[in-house]
Amino acid sequence: MGKSYGLIEIPSTTAAIDVLDIMVKCADVEFVTWEKKLGGRLVTIVVQGTVSAVTHAVETAAKQAIKKPVAKAVIANPHEEIVRIINQSASRLK
Repeated sequence: MGKSYGLIEIPSTTAAIDVLDIMVKCADVEFVTWEKKLGGRLVTIVVQGTVSAVTHAVETAAKQAIKKPVAKAVIANPHEEIVRIINQSASRLK
């Protein structure tokens, strides 16, 4: 059971919150952080969990989102530098 990150980038904060809600309800994943760019016109949501749970969450949210995602990714067993970058982002939320 390795750590995996799931990322979805979507236009608007409202759509991002909707995507996060879908992801945490449909699979055993937890919210890690989010990044808002262009004044909130692009928002990236990051969740973590097992590879299968994250994959299911990302795919389901991408299909059910109220807006079409700009990008999506699943990173299984991320390199330590990826973990560091995600942790830096998450620490800014605190």
